[in-house]
Amino acid sequence: MSLRISMETKQDVLVVRLQGELDHHTAEELRAKVDQLLRQSSIRHIVLSLADLAFMDSSGIGVILGRYKQISARSGEMVVCSINPTIYRIFEMSGLFKVIKFRENEAEALHILGVA
Repeated sequence: MSLRISMETKQDVLVVRLQGELDHHTAEELRAKVDQLLRQSSIRHIVLSLADLAFMDSSGIGVILGRYKQISARSGEMVVCSINPTIYRIFEMSGLFKVIKFRENEAEALHILGVA
């Protein structure tokens, strides 16, 4: 299975929706696409919507942490939402929830970032 990446900008928030598998085969594609948008715009926050993400390995964790560091350097925040139980467990075990905020859905994630 591959990874489908959908991105949308709402004010200064980049909403990234992932579908499929985020692993060592697909992590570089996600990194490149998000980095390109971050270079070209005034995006300050990222919302990661993972409802349709079926699998993630350590490469996925690495690419998420890397984008978190970039956003933090801009004094922004990253919020993850809509996580299925399998991916939620990976976030828990890896300690990602210690640094990245979690909300149940995109609307809640956007709300805490000031986007109605």
